[in-house]
Amino acid sequence: MADKQIVKRLVEQVERLLDEHRRISGDCRALVAERDALAARNRALQEQNRQLESKIKCFELGRGMGGEKGDRERARARVNNLLREVDKCIAMLDRPDGV
Repeated sequence: MADKQIVKRLVEQVERLLDEHRRISGDCRALVAERDALAARNRALQEQNRQLESKIKCFELGRGMGGEKGDRERARARVNNLLREVDKCIAMLDRPDGV
């Protein structure tokens, strides 16, 4: 009789553990799906942020070209900085070693 009780208790414990495993597996799947959705949302927000920053730069440049003297000077300095960056890139491309 004692053996049957031990076996019965072991079976109950195994069933309880299997139920817990199923529940935790479901929770894990839900968390993975939530993580993936958040990652996709994060990527979309980062892209939107890049686009908005680009628009801000364009607006600032446009405002600087037609605005007050201080704005024009800032815009001219920004254009000069961009031209220097382009010149550096061209110089790097012209190097024979490519570095």
